[in-house]
Amino acid sequence: MTPSSVDPRALNADERAVLELVLSAEFVGAQQLRSQLDRTEVIARWAPDSVSVDLRVGEPCEHAALPTELVPVDAYVHGPSGDPVGQILVWTDRGATLAALEFAWVTDEMPTSLPAVADGRLRWPA
Repeated sequence: MTPSSVDPRALNADERAVLELVLSAEFVGAQQLRSQLDRTEVIARWAPDSVSVDLRVGEPCEHAALPTELVPVDAYVHGPSGDPVGQILVWTDRGATLAALEFAWVTDEMPTSLPAVADGRLRWPA
């Protein structure tokens, strides 16, 4: 799937809330990635109705030093009955800056919104 460019825009409230929750975990580089949120913008959607987006962080910013491109946080999304719905993945550009927010789902239908953040957890439906 090739992302489709969008006019660069600030993170919306749902994107920011999900990123803040994932980045609230403690791991090497977490503080630097958290400090990038105010300078992060959405630059592409993964598909026309997708909530997964590519990100770009404006300079100057403090770069992280993650050993991999994937933020090492398990951010599972559960439905009202507790069944798994998917997982939120946060990707970086060479471990240094935020690069993508992905909602990887395990349901039959692609989600059309990000999960809600409630009580420190990701809940579906939003």
